Amino acid sequence: MSQTQHTNTHGSVFSYTLGFLLSIILTLVAYVPVAMHQNSFHQLFSHTFLIPFVLTLAFLQLTVQLLFFLHLGKESGPRWNLVFFISTFGLVLLVVVMSIWIMTHLNNNMTPQSMSDYLIRNEGMHR
Repeated sequence: MSQTQHTNTHGSVFSYTLGFLLSIILTLVAYVPVAMHQNSFHQLFSHTFLIPFVLTLAFLQLTVQLLFFLHLGKESGPRWNLVFFISTFGLVLLVVVMSIWIMTHLNNNMTPQSMSDYLIRNEGMHR
């Protein structure tokens, strides 16, 4: 790979600095309202505003990271990085969703007494 091709796929100092500054700004824009919300004993912002706001900023942060640091979409050859990223994202999403489903299912279907009985019966634990 020649030097000109190498500089096309990797960022310049300016693009890394811009990505870093955008990451810092997005982090602070998310942190300040949450900290103010916490310090005001949950009176300053409503949860219905704060949760979508922080999730939107997290998505923007992900986009900045992918574009400025991982250079996703800038390579001229096969899109293997994109294929691996989408596959990894799908697997992580599957693990998170299934974990939440399992925890919700267990929380809704087991009372503390039934958990104690289960442990005594199946795990050999005694009271």
